[in-house]
Amino acid sequence: MLARLDSRTEFGSPQVLAAVKTKGRWLGVASTARSDGTLGWVDSRSSALRAAPAKFSIRADLSRRRIELRRGEKVTQRLAVAIGRPGSSTPTGRFTVTDKLNGRDLSPYYGCCVLALSGTQPNLPAGWSGGNRLAIHGTNDTGSIGQASSAGCLRAADSDLGTLMRRVPLGTPVEIRR
Repeated sequence: MLARLDSRTEFGSPQVLAAVKTKGRWLGVASTARSDGTLGWVDSRSSALRAAPAKFSIRADLSRRRIELRRGEKVTQRLAVAIGRPGSSTPTGRFTVTDKLNGRDLSPYYGCCVLALSGTQPNLPAGWSGGNRLAIHGTNDTGSIGQASSAGCLRAADSDLGTLMRRVPLGTPVEIRR
């Protein structure tokens, strides 16, 4: 199937994709256009592409309830996070940062900041009305950090999120694993 991506995300940010896999001349990209979590494939020879290496990556370890910000293989920041609760677990996979949003504009629940990800949450709790996009965001309940207590997103302290917001560009690859 052929699809065209808009130049902006649903939140108005420039569309930036991260290639997380390659097959010959094809780049496997994580995008919200693929709601089933599978990769979209883009021809690397396309004149519409502008490629640049990612300076940072984020690795989330659900078993440790921790995120690591990496520059190459070097860990530059570690932060504790809340993960999805039973029945609404945090999906694993390879995603990308699509948007950097002011959490207070959305709801006090999101804390200071939101790094929206290309993934979606297929196991939303009953009655949830907050949308299905995965994110790394702050929280107004700091006691939940380190717990399995979210609807699937990764929640961290506002001070940690502020640092990520300043350092992490759109398109940063994010790997979430068990």
